[in-house]
Amino acid sequence: MRLFIALNLPKKERERIHRAARPLREEDLPVRWIDSENFHLSLKFLGQVRPDRVSQIEEVIGRVASSTTSFKAQFGGFGAFPTIRKPRVLWLGVDPNAELRCLKQDLEWALADLGFEAETRAFHPHLTLGRADTDDGAGAFRGLDRLVADMEFKGEMNIRTIDLMRSQLSKEGARYSIISSAKLATN
Repeated sequence: MRLFIALNLPKKERERIHRAARPLREEDLPVRWIDSENFHLSLKFLGQVRPDRVSQIEEVIGRVASSTTSFKAQFGGFGAFPTIRKPRVLWLGVDPNAELRCLKQDLEWALADLGFEAETRAFHPHLTLGRADTDDGAGAFRGLDRLVADMEFKGEMNIRTIDLMRSQLSKEGARYSIISSAKLATN
């Protein structure tokens, strides 16, 4: 199974984000847009995992969740990785507040004990909106920087659960499903 750990947004917030990103989708950009039902904030990609290891991962997620108090995360600001002129991913940014960074780090450390390699890249929390077709030329994204600079969106989500997710790849794109959820501690 192809697994990852994520924070999911309520349907209402996913729909607000989808509406706010309409100007991007209306441009003639070589991008495969993500369906709003798949918007999430990835915390850790686990890759291919044997089914018999799922319970160990769930135990780790539960332990981290129970030692983390629920919190709020703000998001806003559109952008792209690695650059706005030649993007691979178009995204909506998430403020990397202390609580979110600590949650990510706690998961990294706890999962390292199970043999999952710790992420060494800086944590740039975001919601992926679309993936660029890398075969298009350099001019395919001309003007995207101005468009993104003019787009404004602010949102907030209550982080109350951590989800273990399954990703199933197909010709139509990835389908995500929640395998299990662990509740964070309450204030």
